[in-house]
Amino acid sequence: MAQILIVDDERVIRETLTHLLSEEGHQAESAADGREALEKIQKTFYDLVITDLKMPGMSGLELLRQIRLISPRTSVMIVTAYGSMESAIEALRAGAYDYLIKPLDFDDVLLRVQRLLEHREVLQENEALRQMVRQDFQPFNIVGQSKAMQEVFRLIQKVSQTDSNVLITGPSGTGKELVARAIHFNSPRKDHPFIAINCGAIPETLMESQLFGYRKGAFTGANEDRAGYFQAAHRGTLFLDEIGEIPLHLQVKLLRAIETGEVIPVGDTRPVKVDVRILAATNRDLQAEVAAGRFREDLYYRLNVVEIRLPPLSQRKEDIPLLVHHFIDKYRRQMGRKITGIDHRAMQALINYPWKGGVRELENVIERAIILTESDQITLEDLPAGFSATQASEENVPLSLKEAVAAFEREHISRVLEKTGGNKEKAARLLGIGLSSLYRKMDELGIDGKRSATAQEK
Repeated sequence: MAQILIVDDERVIRETLTHLLSEEGHQAESAADGREALEKIQKTFYDLVITDLKMPGMSGLELLRQIRLISPRTSVMIVTAYGSMESAIEALRAGAYDYLIKPLDFDDVLLRVQRLLEHREVLQENEALRQMVRQDFQPFNIVGQSKAMQEVFRLIQKVSQTDSNVLITGPSGTGKELVARAIHFNSPRKDHPFIAINCGAIPETLMESQLFGYRKGAFTGANEDRAGYFQAAHRGTLFLDEIGEIPLHLQVKLLRAIETGEVIPVGDTRPVKVDVRILAATNRDLQAEVAAGRFREDLYYRLNVVEIRLPPLSQRKEDIPLLVHHFIDKYRRQMGRKITGIDHRAMQALINYPWKGGVRELENVIERAIILTESDQITLEDLPAGFSATQASEENVPLSLKEAVAAFEREHISRVLEKTGGNKEKAARLLGIGLSSLYRKMDELGIDGKRSATAQEK
């Protein structure tokens, strides 16, 4: 349960909220004004502070700013009898998580507190990612050494230092949101909100109000003003996943918001200024959607200032051993398991598997194996039924990560040489490397170029 501080100069509200939240199992305390609240916050960590906006002496907004300085991990909700969107937006921009309108609906208060506490886990994950992203240059802690992923890392570095919109494309499970987070947390906006939404998960009837907010009375159930995702992402980044799911009539309004930096809440005619960077992602071919009339061409070009294409895992199999060891390390730490690695038959089965679900599917398989294995190594028997013994090569692939990658390179280069009839210039072009690099690789890996040519002749 959470440690919560209630700050209000009205004793009845202060005591009622404290009692209500205590009954829910939280450790709830109260303060009559901002100065008393600051004294408590300097001595005790609070997960949440619920503070009135208008108080004698220090206002709720000033208290909010002080909390951001002395206890940045504390979430803040503002309570106000002044239900104008301006004060609410000001509070959100200053760092408040949410705002409540007097007279308070206590069921609504409990619901919002519950949502906030659930959301705190996401915030903690963001902070962990921010720290991980700032570590060394395992660029942005996205795993991969293939040529395709090195190009992805290069583009992330480039676009992170700009404010341009970016379109991230690739099949499901390739890590599009992770790339978006890496861009945000390495950008000048890194200390401001990163708001990620899945456009395909929002009902079409609610999408406009969710994106742009709404005014009280705009529709049935709109009992108060509510900021949308654009306002919540002010000065930060808004990540629109599955952007191809947005219906045509809303694409016009999204385009206007991007071009003008303004949104118009549902039920209002006055625009609200927002400063938001847009990152969008899709697994669709948006150019084909444009040609079919399902996606606006002008919006496509607004979103696609820079495109980052993520390759499917099946096209970067040399990254599989790296990813396997990365996920083993992640889950053995998380679960406290003493797993030392993976045996060669299991590794070969993973390399040979088609991975239609991408990196997400691979992570799921490794997590499952860490849970089920009864030894200090993952074996073929710890993998799902689809990974049969026939998928594991009888070749003795060592457990060493370096040698596992070398084994894949040896097999892949040999196949390309066979395909080109031993023509090394053509093979080098297909592999995307220089001719001298191919000769060096063949020498390092013990590949017989003449045998490849003979195999093709047969």
